[in-house]
Amino acid sequence: MTFPSDRLAQRLGAIFAFFGVALGALAAHGPVHDYLEHAGHLDYWHTALFQQWFHALALLALSHHRSARRGCVICWLLGVIFFSGSLYILALDSTQKWAGPLTPLGGLFLLAGWGWLWVSLLGKNPAIDSKK
Repeated sequence: MTFPSDRLAQRLGAIFAFFGVALGALAAHGPVHDYLEHAGHLDYWHTALFQQWFHALALLALSHHRSARRGCVICWLLGVIFFSGSLYILALDSTQKWAGPLTPLGGLFLLAGWGWLWVSLLGKNPAIDSKK
């Protein structure tokens, strides 16, 4: 028996992956790469990309279950926006000090999403849940 997938998780996973490819290409070639390397901020960009890609794939995997845990999906959405987004901003312009505090806030949202998923799976019996 197949279950409907969670469209929000699919769409977010796809858009995060799309921008992961685009932003990865920017950091690998041309003037953006040269700027980031010269400023010594290429590591910020790579960290942001890694977290964005990891959570894009997690969202796509979660979307194929009967119902993605909506709280988990929202936490990951906010986490990627705040964590990766703030690192992209800081990599491009380190004078934007307001973005610095958003990085750990985003990290907390990413952790909250994983915690939400873990708690929602406690006590679940896959054999029983798949028969519903």
